[in-house]
Amino acid sequence: MSDVSAPTSDEVIALEKSYWDAMKAKDGRRTAKLSGQTSLVTGARGVMSIAKDKMGKMTEDGGWALHSYEFDDVEVATPAPNVAIIAYTVRQSVTMNGKSSELRAADSSTWVRGPSGWECHAHSETFLDEKKAA
Repeated sequence: MSDVSAPTSDEVIALEKSYWDAMKAKDGRRTAKLSGQTSLVTGARGVMSIAKDKMGKMTEDGGWALHSYEFDDVEVATPAPNVAIIAYTVRQSVTMNGKSSELRAADSSTWVRGPSGWECHAHSETFLDEKKAA
C-alpha cells in the first residue's frame, strides 16, 4: 500500500493554472518542465505527439500571445493517487498572427505524478461555438 495521497481539486487546478501562466509568460522552460516526456495534444490541428523540448520551443516561438484566461465549470477526477484529470471551460483573450480575439473552449488535461513531480501527459481543446450555445 502506498503512502502517496491523491491531490486535492485545488492542487490540480493550481497545476493547470501554472501551465496557463507559463504560456501567458511565454516561459518555455516552465511548460517543458510541466510536460511529460511526450505529450499527446488534440485540438483544431488534429492529434499531435509533442516532445518535452519541442513543447518549450512552441511556447516561446510563433506569432501568438495569451493575454488573459479564466476557467469555469471545472471538474477534477483522481482515478489513482498519481493521476489527475481536469476538465473545464476557458475564456481566453489571445492574439494570433496580429489578430486579437476572445475565445471560449472546453479543455481537459491528464496529469501524472512521477519522479520529476507532476507532468501533463495529455491535453485536449475544443473551441466552442458561442452562437450554438445561445
